[in-house]
Amino acid sequence: MDIPKNYDKNREPEIYAKWLENGYFRAEVNPNKTPYTIMMPPPNITGQLHIGHALNNTIQDILVRFKRMQGYETLYQPGTDHAAIATEVRVIKALAKEGLTKEGLGREAFLEKLWDWNAKYGGTIIKQLEKLGVSCDWQRLRFTMDEGLSDAVLEVFVRLYEEGKIYKGERLVNWCTICGTSISDAEVEHEEKEGYLYHFKYPIKGESDGFISFATTRPETMLGDTAIAVHPDDERYKNLVGKMVIIPIVGREIPIIADTYVDPEYGTGVVKITPAHDPNDFEVGVRHNLPRINVMNDDGTINENGKHYNGLTCEKARVTIIDEMAKLGLYIKSESMLHNVGEHDRCGTVVEPLMKLQWFVSMEELAKPALEAYKNGKVKFNFERFGRIYQHWLENIRDWCISRQLWWGHRIPAYYCLEGHITVSKTTPQKCSSCDATELIQDEDVLDTWFSSALWPFSTLGWPEITEDLKYFYPTNTLVTNYEILFTWVVRMVFMGIKYTDDVPYTDVIIHGMVRDELGRKMSKSLDNGIDPLEIIEEFGADALRLMLVSGNALDNDTRFFHNRLEPARNTLNKLWNATRFVMMNIEDYDENISKSYRTEDKWILSKMARCVKEVTEKLESHDLVLATQKIVEFLWDEFCDWYVEMVKPRLYATDSESGKCLRVAAQETLRKVLITALKLLHPVAPFITEDLYCALNSNNKQTIMLSEWPEISSSLINESAEKDIELLKEIVRAIRNIRAEKKVPPSQKISIALKPENAHIATLVCDSSRFIKVLVGANDFKILPSSGDGEIPINALSIVVSSATVYIPLDSLVDPEKEKARLLKEQTKLEQEVSRIRDKLSNEGFVSKAPEKLIIAEKDKLENYSAMLAKVNNELVGL
Repeated sequence: MDIPKNYDKNREPEIYAKWLENGYFRAEVNPNKTPYTIMMPPPNITGQLHIGHALNNTIQDILVRFKRMQGYETLYQPGTDHAAIATEVRVIKALAKEGLTKEGLGREAFLEKLWDWNAKYGGTIIKQLEKLGVSCDWQRLRFTMDEGLSDAVLEVFVRLYEEGKIYKGERLVNWCTICGTSISDAEVEHEEKEGYLYHFKYPIKGESDGFISFATTRPETMLGDTAIAVHPDDERYKNLVGKMVIIPIVGREIPIIADTYVDPEYGTGVVKITPAHDPNDFEVGVRHNLPRINVMNDDGTINENGKHYNGLTCEKARVTIIDEMAKLGLYIKSESMLHNVGEHDRCGTVVEPLMKLQWFVSMEELAKPALEAYKNGKVKFNFERFGRIYQHWLENIRDWCISRQLWWGHRIPAYYCLEGHITVSKTTPQKCSSCDATELIQDEDVLDTWFSSALWPFSTLGWPEITEDLKYFYPTNTLVTNYEILFTWVVRMVFMGIKYTDDVPYTDVIIHGMVRDELGRKMSKSLDNGIDPLEIIEEFGADALRLMLVSGNALDNDTRFFHNRLEPARNTLNKLWNATRFVMMNIEDYDENISKSYRTEDKWILSKMARCVKEVTEKLESHDLVLATQKIVEFLWDEFCDWYVEMVKPRLYATDSESGKCLRVAAQETLRKVLITALKLLHPVAPFITEDLYCALNSNNKQTIMLSEWPEISSSLINESAEKDIELLKEIVRAIRNIRAEKKVPPSQKISIALKPENAHIATLVCDSSRFIKVLVGANDFKILPSSGDGEIPINALSIVVSSATVYIPLDSLVDPEKEKARLLKEQTKLEQEVSRIRDKLSNEGFVSKAPEKLIIAEKDKLENYSAMLAKVNNELVGL
């Protein structure tokens, strides 16, 4: 049996093709197995695989491969999302390069372009995920706008409408002036930015010298003010409540009202109220029955309600208003400040709160069971802080705006007759449900992308039909996603799942952080700091990327992507490859019929293996993938490769006697058993290399590690005595290696060792292990001394005290005395000169009086260090 000298990452596509060809990823309804289901967060069809996808899908694939090996019927459900806003923006930009526009093409022709886009780019990311090695059941690939999922979307809309939980009304929404559509609260990213706070005053009606001052960050919204508010307990303004003030730039009279929303300690304790352009002002307006005056067009310019400002951009209107208020003596000042600015997470445009006629989902009743599911533990988070965020959001939830002013997406199934009556139906109705009119027009808007995504866990399994897949694989087990979509997706799947299946969509939620660049910045096109995982895979292979992504950082934290972290990951895989080559070259003649003679090191590595299996299994079960990976790598690298393989090398070459053969066969059997177990433990993290090595070890390429059994936790293998004994031997080896390094003994130079054990057990242990100890420390002579008496202790030897023993190394076996004496004398002279120089410097009053304190302290530290080094050299000279 032989394998290539080096692992070839270019074999990964070949291995993946074998998995696909043999159907290893397929999931079937199997009453004899327990199902385990993970739904892939469907990536958008807008672009390439990014490093966040790589982390997210690596985590999912680790869990799926682990459960598959444990004997579960695993379904890793793949799919893609139509991503209404993002995709439409991409296609519009692509059309612009051809001199075409969305409106010029018309709805039907534009949608054809979008479906062409999906056909061209929708499958791209799937191919990229295959390169990462994810073991999805690709035969089940779904798209949020395919026929089955679209049917589920329409079914839910109609049901919610008929229950009165979907309604159409004019409310304040988040409006993107660039995308020309409403967006949900969860799609608004708040970022702290430098801005200005502008101070003005409005004249009080009927009082020639009466004014009330206030401050605002958005002077243009003054055009829509409908009240001035103060706190009801603010003594400064109690006498003004009920009076009217005048907005001079538009000539409107508005009341001074009292509301507890106002913070009397902030600024002047006065707040302008613009219900049509601020969510908090909207609520104040509802309480006081204030009018809502929208002063903005959909493109962000001022509309006719802004009087003579009509047509100006917000920026131009702001400058003009400040100028006109200044001329009237009503502008006080401006001051710079940091404030949170809401931006559309898709395009970065500042979001405008606008009054719009939109479709909404009433959330109060839907939120209650989702909240209860968290409180009673049916939905659990890997990190409790995310659970608290989930709870807070549901306890303060607002109605969900679900209509989008786009053409790409699920068109709202609402139809209008000429009288304005609304008919909601899954299919195109033949007549109006209210007046029997036959001329009906469908609503132009489409549904929020997250509406269809909220149904993903059960719509992909055939709902609204109660399919066998739905009954078997639902509820799913684990959701893995980024904290950024905790609200947009995680919460919504829970309340939709409970509503339409009477059960939560998943029981465990793994929230992971974001992968940032080396400076800690979010990766973006504008910064040109994105990391292409495909380029990483091309250079290092998928296994190295996967191993790096789940190493060294807690999953809930954002992690910085350092390119140099890939090298250690690749080194780990190379170490495993080389160790396997060594094992395979030395087990070819393994004969199970020869009796085996097991040594302490065999019992030790089997014990460590059993502990590793237990720890890794527990960590994977609790979703601590980082620590599980660390445990596997430490066992493979430190215990197996660096120690056990080196310990048994002398035995593998001992075939000159019957006892030697017995020892050799025991080592062969142990090597193979431990290596196969380690490969299985590592397989979920590094699937390609473990598949290659496992099949080579089993000399049958038709086998696969994927379907092998996960190692069992065998407590009978735990051997604390063997572990204690080997730790002593490792301590002895390390101590001798440290002396060699300290004395700069070249690797080719052999040394002599004498060891005095404390008792007979240690003597026997060391005697049995002397052969590999000599190899590990580079010794040609190893003598075990009697436990009592000093007669045989070597003269002129260094002594090293370790647990339960003392090691003696004759000095002349470490160094040539004359050469070492010459080297030490030279070092002594150099150190004496340095000590003398610094002492003279510190005794110089001129230096001490003028030099900075830091410099004096530094010189004293140098003197202390050089003096210690000199003392050590003097001691060594005395020894010589």
